Amino acid sequence: MLKTRRYLELLAPAKNADFGIEAINHGADAVYIGGPAFGARAKAPNTLEDIVRLVKHAHRYHAEVFVALNTIFHDNELEGARKLVHQLHEAEVDALIVQDMGLLQMDLPPIQLHASTQTDIRTVEKAVFLDQVGFSQMVLARELDLHTIQKIAAATESNLEFFVHGALCVAFSGQCFISHAHTGRSANRGECSQECRLPFTLEDSKGRIIGKDKHFLSMKDNDQSANLRALIAAGVSSFKIEGRYKDLPYVKNATAHYRQLLDEILHESPELAKSSSGISTYTFSPQPEKTFNRSATDYFVNGRKGDIGAFDTPKFSGEALGLVSKVGKDFFEVESDVQLHNGDGVCFFDVHKELVGLRINTVDGKKLFPNEMPADIRNNMQVYRNRDHAFMRLLEKDSAQRNIQLQMIFAETSDGFALSVTDDVGFSATVNCVAEKQVADNITKAEASLRENLSKLGNTNFAANEIYLQTTQAWFVPASVVNNLRREAIEQLEQVRLTGYQRPQPKPPAVPPAIFPEDTLSYLANVYNQKARHFYEKHGVKLIASAYEANKELGEVPLMITKHCLRFSHGMCPKEAKGVIGVQGTVTAEPMTLINGNDRFTLKFDCKPCEMHVMGSIRKPVIKMGPPQTVMFHAKNK
Repeated sequence: MLKTRRYLELLAPAKNADFGIEAINHGADAVYIGGPAFGARAKAPNTLEDIVRLVKHAHRYHAEVFVALNTIFHDNELEGARKLVHQLHEAEVDALIVQDMGLLQMDLPPIQLHASTQTDIRTVEKAVFLDQVGFSQMVLARELDLHTIQKIAAATESNLEFFVHGALCVAFSGQCFISHAHTGRSANRGECSQECRLPFTLEDSKGRIIGKDKHFLSMKDNDQSANLRALIAAGVSSFKIEGRYKDLPYVKNATAHYRQLLDEILHESPELAKSSSGISTYTFSPQPEKTFNRSATDYFVNGRKGDIGAFDTPKFSGEALGLVSKVGKDFFEVESDVQLHNGDGVCFFDVHKELVGLRINTVDGKKLFPNEMPADIRNNMQVYRNRDHAFMRLLEKDSAQRNIQLQMIFAETSDGFALSVTDDVGFSATVNCVAEKQVADNITKAEASLRENLSKLGNTNFAANEIYLQTTQAWFVPASVVNNLRREAIEQLEQVRLTGYQRPQPKPPAVPPAIFPEDTLSYLANVYNQKARHFYEKHGVKLIASAYEANKELGEVPLMITKHCLRFSHGMCPKEAKGVIGVQGTVTAEPMTLINGNDRFTLKFDCKPCEMHVMGSIRKPVIKMGPPQTVMFHAKNK
C-alpha cells in the first residue's frame, strides 16, 4: 500500500515545558513530554499547566505536542489514566504515546494514539495489527534494518516513527525486566535502574574470563545522520531524538543538527514537505559530538556490525585530544591539535580503568592547569575533552530564533492603504486604513522607508520574506500609519493561524476487529490489568499471561532480550566463524555468564533470530508494585 502523505516530522524530547519550547525554537516539528503521571520517565513529570504553556507555543508554529503515557497500568490506576487523557485532550495535546492496550478499551476523547517503542514493533505482522486497531503513528523498534522498515511501510498506513539519535537501550523496548527483578523498579512503570550500564565480568562455559569489569550491556549512542535519506526512502516520516532526561544544550544541539540535515533533504525533494511552519536560525553551528554521547553507531539499520558497544564506560568521554607528554606539580601537558579553552572539561581513564574528569582553569599552550591536580595521571595517557566551554557558553544563551516567512503586499485603496500578509502555508490577513495621500518628494527614499517600516516585525514570530508595493506612484506614508497597519495585520494573521490549526484526528479501528498474530501471550506482552486482557481477548488471544511485574516468582526466564550479541562482538559467532578458533577456543553453542558482584546471569543465544537472552529470576525481597495477578488463564474460561 502506497503512502500518500509525505510530510516529514522532526520529533524532539522535552524534559519540561521550557525544554520543549527551546526544541520548537530550534526547529522541532513536534515534541514529546511526560505528563503528571504514567510516563516511562518517572523522574520527568510535568503539570497540566506547563503542558498547556508548551502547547500554546508549539501551535503558533503548527508544531505538535505528544504526551507520553507509556507505562503499564494497575487496575486501580485505569480510572486515573482515563481522566488524565481527557484533561490532556482539553489541554489541546495532539497525541498520546501509549504502551498499555487497556487504554484502547476506555472511553477516550478524540485524540490520536501513537504506539510507543515499548510495544515492541519488530515484525510486519505486529505493525499491521497495531495499524488496524487505531494507532496513527508507530514507534518502530530501534533494532530494525532498512529492509524490514520498508516492508512495514508497504503493509501499513500509519506514520512510521524511528529513533535517529541518542541513547540506545540494549534490550528490545518493553522486553527488559532486570530492573524490576533486582530492585522492584520496573522499566515498564517508568523507573528503570539502568543495570545495563553496570560493569560486568564475562565468562565462557568453562569459567574462563573473556573480559573483566567491562560494561558489556552498554551500547554506544544512536546516530542516523548518514542514513536519513535511506530512512525516508524506506518509509519513515517521523525522526525521533531520544533524551527526556538530557540537559538543554543536548536538546538544542541535536535538534538544530537534524533540522539542518532534514531541511537540506527537503530543499532537494519537492515531493516532501515539512510538517510545521517557520525557519530557525542559530547563533552556533550544531555539533552533536560536543554534547552528551557514548560515541556513535547506526546500530542495525545497515545490518549487524561488531562495534556497537560502549564497553569501556557508560559516561561521556568526549573527543580525543592526545597523549600526556609531561606531568608537573600543578599542570600537565597534552600533545594535541585541538584548540582548548579556559573552563574546558577533560577526562582520562585511570589505572583502575575508571573515567576521571577534571576542569581546566587555565590553558597555556600545551600546559593545562586543572582546578585539582589528579594523583594518578601519567605520561602517555590518552586525554579527552567532554566539555567545550566556548561551545557550551553559546548554548547556555538564547541560541535560536524561529520565524514564519511572510509575503507582504502594500497597496493603495480609494481612500487610503491596505496591507495583506500571507504566511508560508497560505494563511493570510488583510487590513485597511483611511489616510490622506501625499506624493513623495524623494521616490527612492520614500520606498526604502516604507519597506523598512513594513519589515520591522520585532519580537513577533514572523519575518518578511517578500515585500511588494502595489501603488500607482510613490506616496509619502507616515511611519505611524505603516506601523498600525503592520501590527493589526500580524495580530489578525496570528488569530487566523490559531483558528486554522487543526489537531490531528484519531484513527478508527478496523471492523471487524483485527486478529492478533498469535493466540498465546507470555509475560513478555506486559498485560497488567483487566482491560488489557479484554483487549487481547477481543482480538482473538486465547491464553494470556500476566506481566512480569505481577508475579512473585517465574523462576529463571529472560530478564532481557537483545539483538546485541556478546559472542558476535568477541568473534565467537558460529554463523560468522564455523570451525574457526575464537578468542577463547573453538566456537561452540555453550552459554556464557555475566557476573556483577553476587549476581550471575546466564547468556543464552537464539541464533535463528540472532538474539541474546540474559537469564535470571526475581531477587528477594521484591518491592510490590501492585496486587498480584493470576499468572496464566484461559480467556474463554474467565
